[in-house]
Amino acid sequence: MLSYLTFALSFFVRPLGGLIFGHIGGRIGRKKTLNLTLMMMGIATMLIGFLPDYHTIGIWAPIWLILLRLIQGLGIGGEWGGAVLLAVEYAPKGRRGFFCSVPQMGVPIGLLLGTFSMSVASALTGDAFLSWGWRIPFLLSAVLVFVGLWIRTGLDETPVFKETKKAGAVAKIPVIETFRSHWKSVLVAVGAKVVETAPFYIFSTFVIGYATQHLGFDRTTALNAVSLATLVTTLAIPYMGVLADRFGRKPLYIAGTVALTAFAFPYFLLLNTKSPAMLILATVIGLGIFWAPVTAVLGTLFSEVFITHVRYTGVTIGYQLGAALAGGTAPLVATTLESLSRFVGPGCRLHDDHGPDLAGGDPVGARDQERRPPFCGIRLIGWCRIA
Repeated sequence: MLSYLTFALSFFVRPLGGLIFGHIGGRIGRKKTLNLTLMMMGIATMLIGFLPDYHTIGIWAPIWLILLRLIQGLGIGGEWGGAVLLAVEYAPKGRRGFFCSVPQMGVPIGLLLGTFSMSVASALTGDAFLSWGWRIPFLLSAVLVFVGLWIRTGLDETPVFKETKKAGAVAKIPVIETFRSHWKSVLVAVGAKVVETAPFYIFSTFVIGYATQHLGFDRTTALNAVSLATLVTTLAIPYMGVLADRFGRKPLYIAGTVALTAFAFPYFLLLNTKSPAMLILATVIGLGIFWAPVTAVLGTLFSEVFITHVRYTGVTIGYQLGAALAGGTAPLVATTLESLSRFVGPGCRLHDDHGPDLAGGDPVGARDQERRPPFCGIRLIGWCRIA
């Protein structure tokens, strides 16, 4: 629970980062803002790898960890919007869907690299992982920061923003104009992000703890399932971007959302078979296939509902508010529900009052019959029960 809470901290501060860097990006440009946010995230991540442990500095260890997580959140609060706008404002006509899907590959690629590095580090024997092995992925992030800064140094400001600045149409206080004239678009963006984010963190984060702590899988099997699904979705996202250019953004987003909703119940049924093959299959279908079209078109949808001089602020605030509402809280809420009532996730358990459990095949004992109120036929319980 505490690990999920620490994980959620950076999400809660993201909207503040969106307000700050949305203003900066709307006033001075996309490129400079992106360099600043990358440095903030990179330095904070690297410093986590240097943190002394509790035995060395006591209570200051978790305090510094929280502060660095908050700095990460502030940085990423402005990072995504700038990356998406660079792609969409440079995209040739008729290729926006594909170009804007490329930045969306960053999340699964980052997850893939992080999962892989932690899998390698966790292979260390004895106390090596707990004492120093866990630091390696954080320290290696410095390499990615230098590569990112080198790439962005060669980029120019987007032509669209240059024209806006030349025409004197840059908003003086973008956040005020955004909420005054485009608040409906912000709400649409928040809702669209919530739909995309909650399933992602259930499929990629919560499932690891659920599979290892309650279903008996070893950590390596759970991490490998997430890694394979992440690889699949990384390859699928640009293809979904191409389809978005051909068929439109909304049809793909709606199709992906419907598929994710319909898969909620079968997902937990597959997991509860306690089969490694079914764990991999469920994760690949949910994260690798059904989630891909939703995330692939998200940046394009956001950028097309805001005009240029408030676009950075609008897409950033909408995205980060949605991330704060659903991203950091999804695994936290699921874990809380599991610990309080032994019911988890957006699935359900079906069983007959006088027969076997349809989800797991376990017989319904007399003790269960005594504590359930009488109900004939099939009982539908709103949260998937852990067997």
